[in-house]
Amino acid sequence: MMWLKFLIFSAAALLSGFSAMAQSPAPIVVPAATDSTPAPENAQKDADDAAITAAIALLQELKTQNDQTIKKQQAALEALDQLQKDADQIRIFSKRG
Repeated sequence: MMWLKFLIFSAAALLSGFSAMAQSPAPIVVPAATDSTPAPENAQKDADDAAITAAIALLQELKTQNDQTIKKQQAALEALDQLQKDADQIRIFSKRG
């Protein structure tokens, strides 16, 4: 008797799952195509020129910053090289003494 109730309940649950999957999806609404006037070529060209000019200015600024960074790194490298030479000299003189 218990098995019969379980079997009936399982079949009902299975059938309700299939009926839920069989429902049709909601309709998709696609807006109508409208004629849109293209932007004038001159306005687009001016916008492109302005963007290119801004990009060039930014790249020049970044190049200047990179050059300054390279100069600082070069100075630090030269200072470290001089310290290495001084340390080598100290080692040489300390071994003689």
